[in-house]
Amino acid sequence: MPSFHFTAAPDAAGALAEMRTLYDDAGPDKADVIVALGGDGFMLQTLHAFLGKGKPIYGMNRGSVGFLMNDYRTENLAERLAAAERAVVHPLRMQAHTARGITEALAFNEVSLLRETRQAAKIRVMVDGRPRIRELICDGVLVATPAGSTAYNLSAHGPIIPLGARVLALTPISAFRPRRWRGALLPHTSEVVVEVLEADKRPVSAVADNFEVRDVMRVSVSEDRSQRLTMMFDAGRSLEERMLAEQFAV
Repeated sequence: MPSFHFTAAPDAAGALAEMRTLYDDAGPDKADVIVALGGDGFMLQTLHAFLGKGKPIYGMNRGSVGFLMNDYRTENLAERLAAAERAVVHPLRMQAHTARGITEALAFNEVSLLRETRQAAKIRVMVDGRPRIRELICDGVLVATPAGSTAYNLSAHGPIIPLGARVLALTPISAFRPRRWRGALLPHTSEVVVEVLEADKRPVSAVADNFEVRDVMRVSVSEDRSQRLTMMFDAGRSLEERMLAEQFAV
């Protein structure tokens, strides 16, 4: 029987207490599986907290949407884990340049650049050193992983990407010029560089999942294949199946 460590969002304190009355908590170092109780936002926090620890993460939904979570049930946890399907995810690495220096952060869902004021952002988009959009006037732009393609990327009318597709989504947010540009699918090996034009007049922030850097001048984004993390999903409800089903949701 695997050993568990339970971690929970503040709103899921009751579920945490309930699980710990039924199962021993081996602690984060000795556990075989990390069980996260909360919503998708808490799952992202848990992914970051346990990156590099070599422990799979199994989430149970005590939040709102719970796309990255399994149903919350207290019974038969060991049996569910034994039958669970696994998905390996790789984060994006963001390198954000500001007048203060360079800040790095990882993102499992997306790196997004967003205007900070009432004025639209004006940016240049480069892919692997080649300018692709010399001047994009917009609310922002984002780079999404396959696992994150059903989150902010989908809300911005970006494509849903199958988990094993080995591509990234580059998606504009409310593009004003060129108005008809709807984004691009890029090989997962691509490096996207966004240069902020008129940064003093039109300030832009960069956000890697829930980590924000304000007043950026230049941001580079690429997949970090050296980092990996395993997520676990109930049998028949794998992350790949959920993403496929999302494309047929009406």
